[in-house]
Amino acid sequence: MPGTLVQRPRGPAVTGHAWTLLIILAAAIAALILLINSRLRFHPFAALMTVSVGVALAAGEPVEKIADSLESGAGGILGNVGVTLAFGTMLGRLLSLSGATDRIARMIVDRAGTRSLPWYMTAAAFVIGIPTFFEIGLIVLLPLIFSVARRLQAEHDVKGSPYIYLATPAIAALATLHGMVAPHPGPLVAVEGLHANLGLTIGIGLICAIPTVIVAGPVYGRWIAPRLDVRPDPELIARFAGNEPAADNDATGTTGATGATGSGHGAGAPARRNTVRTGWALAAVLVPVALMLLRTLAELVCGEAGQVRHVLTFTGEPVPAMLAGFLFALFALGYRSGAGADEIRSSLTDSLKAVASILLIIAGGGAFNQVLEDSGIGKAVESAASGMHINVLLLGWLLALLLSFSTGSATVGIVAATGILAPVAGSGSSLHTALLVVAIGAGSIGLNYVNHAGFWLVKESFGMTLGQATKSHTAIQTIVSACGLLMALLISIWA
Repeated sequence: MPGTLVQRPRGPAVTGHAWTLLIILAAAIAALILLINSRLRFHPFAALMTVSVGVALAAGEPVEKIADSLESGAGGILGNVGVTLAFGTMLGRLLSLSGATDRIARMIVDRAGTRSLPWYMTAAAFVIGIPTFFEIGLIVLLPLIFSVARRLQAEHDVKGSPYIYLATPAIAALATLHGMVAPHPGPLVAVEGLHANLGLTIGIGLICAIPTVIVAGPVYGRWIAPRLDVRPDPELIARFAGNEPAADNDATGTTGATGATGSGHGAGAPARRNTVRTGWALAAVLVPVALMLLRTLAELVCGEAGQVRHVLTFTGEPVPAMLAGFLFALFALGYRSGAGADEIRSSLTDSLKAVASILLIIAGGGAFNQVLEDSGIGKAVESAASGMHINVLLLGWLLALLLSFSTGSATVGIVAATGILAPVAGSGSSLHTALLVVAIGAGSIGLNYVNHAGFWLVKESFGMTLGQATKSHTAIQTIVSACGLLMALLISIWA
């Protein structure tokens, strides 16, 4: 029943000690925001670790146990999420190296008419966004957006800016997948911290993502495009799209695609060769997701002692699933692309360097979450929540939204909100725990503004003013955030 997670009956009164722990939690959140945003400009990893130590001391956790909390929290989450993220990053790099992402995008968009182009662009971004970060996915799509938009501009087929007309659905799809659908690192952190069913969470995330992308992408794009006069730098267009509108060239072989700001996740992509079949590329994208979904299906229809269930349970774990996807891509795309073994190895090494910062933030979040549990703050949160009629999905969304907006990091928003709400989610059903993962992920996307790297990547790539970037990128991501929450609430009521 939805009341299991969403609306809890009143429990015993919160004790004075519990209120003290809740005040410590509020002070910890404030300190985290201050350290990251003040003149000190702490890296989020350093801020999370510093605040974790402070929380443990203030909450009275024995000094001799604090180091164990930090190490077990950081190591535990990296053992699963970190390894999965590493394989996912390398898989995405293989897709780019082989030219597979470009083939997928052009195969989808080349079949479209002018009015249906936003829908096809949505489909291209949706497929490419499954294994890639938001920034990397956008850089992969920029050559396609620029070349097609320039053609539309020359033919006067679109009212307003054709660049916004095509970029809006791409931004919406990439942001939605990045925040709401595992195996992206943010949702995967929430899955791990809330002990959610991974396959079910992927399925629920996709169900919530599809209408969300439609509203924030093609629908909003059709409305906003005539109202924004966006004209990217001609030199940048030529750099990405070449001299011809439909040119197919080495457009993503740049570092920090805009020339003004990097993506934060390794924007540079190797040269595309376009030598692999599109079917192999699609298979490489879908292999890990399919394995994770098959695990959930096996748990539903197969007996506990069945051999098939044991096999699918193992292959559907995040690490084996992403390893299988990576190995498939390595042989089906990497070695078949014409790249040498040394080049492939070097490219994969570079891709791992690009996500080192994200891995550290995830580790810091794991340490923070473990301290909340070991110090008793988690139980205080559960006690307070049990004494109020509160929608936990809304609470998770708000926490992630405020933390992400305040710190400039969606990952910080997710890991902190997950740690705070983990005790409350522990008593929820698998479905509602999955919905909480989606709600937290949706919250981390909203209000994406000047302290987020993605905001500047979009602004500079398309030559926007601050106001134009706010009306496009910030508005798109906030619509995604609100629609994601709405879908999660609707499903929780229906279930």
